[in-house]
Amino acid sequence: MLFSGEDSKKMSNVLSGGEKVRCMLSKMMLSKANFLILDEPTNHLDLETITALNNSLISYKGNMIFTSHDHTFTQTIANRIIEIGPNGFIDSLKSYDEFVKDESIAEQRIKIYN
Repeated sequence: MLFSGEDSKKMSNVLSGGEKVRCMLSKMMLSKANFLILDEPTNHLDLETITALNNSLISYKGNMIFTSHDHTFTQTIANRIIEIGPNGFIDSLKSYDEFVKDESIAEQRIKIYN
């Protein structure tokens, strides 16, 4: 998880935000979970770590639910988009870019927010 030398011996209370995230991701990988819930997993990560996480999740065989503001991460990982509004939800088996460009989805979005 990109820790080397003395970094691997740091106490958790002195880790940066990105280092803490990498530790949590390591713990999840060791648990061999078949379902992940990730809330903004790329926050506090450097580009090298985001790339490693992205590649790992692409090959992940289990299921996951995640939220992200990272367009590239969402586009490469997600194959099902669920948008939840105050009056319902949209469930679509598409990539993120297909979801955003779909005119029928735009019509459904009006219904779940009005």
